[in-house]
Amino acid sequence: MELTTKEIVKKMILDSQEMVRDYEVYSKKVNDNEVSALFKKFAEECGHQAAELQKILENKF
Repeated sequence: MELTTKEIVKKMILDSQEMVRDYEVYSKKVNDNEVSALFKKFAEECGHQAAELQKILENKF
């Protein structure tokens, strides 16, 4: 079964949101401050990706 562009965008939004949650959780669990800060940065970046994808979904489909 082939996915439509809209379905792919929806899937990527969910994947990005899940990555945000994972990075946030792991940033609090690791004992290394450098790794924790990096995970927080990655969570923010994934959040931006999810937001951009959401805009595309709302505006194009």
